[in-house]
Amino acid sequence: MQSNNMDYLTIALPKGKLFGLSAELLAKIGYTAEGLSDKSRKLVITNEEKKIKFIVSKTADVPTYVEYGAADIGVIGKDVLLESGKDVYELLDLGFGRCHLMMAVPKAEKRAKLTDYNHTRVATKFPHIAEQFFNRHGMQMEYIKLNGSIELGPIVGLSESIVDIVETGTTLKENDLEEIVSIQEATARLIANRVSFKMKFDRIHTMVSDLRKILESEAAK
Repeated sequence: MQSNNMDYLTIALPKGKLFGLSAELLAKIGYTAEGLSDKSRKLVITNEEKKIKFIVSKTADVPTYVEYGAADIGVIGKDVLLESGKDVYELLDLGFGRCHLMMAVPKAEKRAKLTDYNHTRVATKFPHIAEQFFNRHGMQMEYIKLNGSIELGPIVGLSESIVDIVETGTTLKENDLEEIVSIQEATARLIANRVSFKMKFDRIHTMVSDLRKILESEAAK
């Protein structure tokens, strides 16, 4: 299913920490709209002059909007993209929102090596990525899907470990947890619907080229 209006380029942006940086970067190439905010009650914001529509959605929904063509383009963290398993084009590493997915355990219960955790429980928001990682190490784990405060898993005896996103590591330290292995580096990515990429190739290609120039210019400073 492609975007329902060939005249418009529809862009899905995630609410939360990536929104501001995404909107700021897009504005540098003229992609903006009056009232564009992740705090607005209006979930579709349109720039009629430039024929741009913005969909502001929950982070986890961005890959779905793009895969099914409700949006032509989206901005999403690599971690969420991998977990979603959605069939989209990954066009550009935007470089911001840097973090990494890792496995952590209580310091007091740290084991000698990774495989010593085989056949234990792991709490995570990312069961798909976690399972792929542990499978590569020949490990069979029980995955407990949580949506918030993953660090609570080992504290309340729900799991022996966690797999979660870390930016600074402060929350781990505050909860006496220690990272034992890094699983996946993640930054924000620009993604596209496969049909839209073909049908609106010129416009999307120009957008990507303009963004790449901005990113290269900023990296050179």
